[in-house]
Amino acid sequence: MSQSIDLPQVDDFLQELATIQQTGSKRIALLGSRHVPITHQTLIELMSYALVLEGNRIITSGSTGTNFAAIRGALRADPSMLTVILPQSMERQPRESREQLESVMHLVESPENNSLSLAEASALCNQEIVSRCQQLISFAFHDSHTLLRTCRDAEDQRKIVTIFYFD
Repeated sequence: MSQSIDLPQVDDFLQELATIQQTGSKRIALLGSRHVPITHQTLIELMSYALVLEGNRIITSGSTGTNFAAIRGALRADPSMLTVILPQSMERQPRESREQLESVMHLVESPENNSLSLAEASALCNQEIVSRCQQLISFAFHDSHTLLRTCRDAEDQRKIVTIFYFD
């Protein structure tokens, strides 16, 4: 009895294996929910810090919660290894985020999205972040629709995707 092998699946597996085994710097996106308990934020900050110390570049957005923790960790390790892409202009960011964002060296604003809802602007921002990364680490709830759509899009682009669920 012969077995057939789906070559695109084999190619996907080999590409994923090569990315996992890659040594040296990777571009890793850290994205997640705004509604994160402080203990989880501490763990996310520690993960971001450790990833940067290992030579990885972190890409995230500027919202509170997960992204705020990822920014804190990367800034503590090496500010030059952090890129923050905002869904809208700096003026549209929450007041509590702006002070931290002012210390980010590689900050990309998107004022052209100011007329969009935050959900629409965030979806576009997430697409941009995924296009720049090799790997996506996401912290979500099962009903985080925009974030989970971003994860599916990243998988469709053959990125390595890891999702941690809060619920």
